[in-house]
Amino acid sequence: MRQKIAIQGIRGCFHDIAAHRFFAGKDLELVQCNTFEEVFASMKTDANMIALVAIENTIAGSLLHNYELLRDSGLTIIGEHKLRIQHSLMCLPEDNIEDITEVNSHPVALMQCRAFLHSVPNIKVVEVADTAGAAMTIGTNQLRGHAAICHKDAANIYGLKVLKESIETNKHNYTRFLVLTNEENANKEQKLGIIAQLKELAESEAENIIAQVKELQQKWNEVGHVPFRDKEALYKEYRAICDKIYDAYGASQAKRRLNNFRQNLQQRVENAGGSLENERQKMQRAYERMLAEIKTYENNIGFLTSSSKKGNTLVDAMNKKVEKLREELNLLVQKIKAVDEQMRGEKK
Repeated sequence: MRQKIAIQGIRGCFHDIAAHRFFAGKDLELVQCNTFEEVFASMKTDANMIALVAIENTIAGSLLHNYELLRDSGLTIIGEHKLRIQHSLMCLPEDNIEDITEVNSHPVALMQCRAFLHSVPNIKVVEVADTAGAAMTIGTNQLRGHAAICHKDAANIYGLKVLKESIETNKHNYTRFLVLTNEENANKEQKLGIIAQLKELAESEAENIIAQVKELQQKWNEVGHVPFRDKEALYKEYRAICDKIYDAYGASQAKRRLNNFRQNLQQRVENAGGSLENERQKMQRAYERMLAEIKTYENNIGFLTSSSKKGNTLVDAMNKKVEKLREELNLLVQKIKAVDEQMRGEKK
């Protein structure tokens, strides 16, 4: 599978060279952008795309604008590459150094090769928007007498020949590039996919639904961070659908338990050697114990809530316990009603 990578510039530019060196041996599909703003904008269109962006240069220093774009993008840095900036002079194959009357390149490249340019007489220096773009223009339009200053790899790409390599004045000039990814956005897409699967399960009648939910919950926990701005909303949606499934499953299980109780009530009493009245009294005592337990938890919850902000985790746990007890209490009430119905039936 080809890896899409967004760069500022075209084939043969220094971003392209850095990208291919960082991802040596990989099949790359360049997304060529005119500006750094376009690079960051393109990253929003494809969660699997990677960007390579210059961030610092030995001579120019930090590229503050790119730092600002990075800060606002929410992208994740997954690597960096340091490239030595080497410039070459290239022209059409038919030309030689004495035929050159005009040199085209980016202003920064021209400045970095000032000493060499001063050594060549009678040459007009013309600034253009891109180093590799200068080579492409000469090759495409077959401009005789023109030369470009850019990386030597551009010569092969645009059908030019290198007249002279390493014409830069400073032989220790490096540019540092950052490799950026939409990892958090990719994680967001994964989590949205899990939520979609949970919603499908919520509408299904699968017998092993809880096992499937637990498997999806495990996957959810294994997915990395999502963009901070989406974190809360995603989790709320995920928690709501999980709760819906568990609530429905709990109601279904409670109904099944009650039906089983109704069907086996008489046999259960006979096996225990007792009577329906004794069974009812046992359940009544259990009912009263649950009510007392719920009241104790609710008193503790009230105390923790009013006295300490640090009690939130414990309060949450107690609330879940109370919720579970109330579910059991409701089921017990239904069982007592079932016993009453059975007792009335026996009196008739």
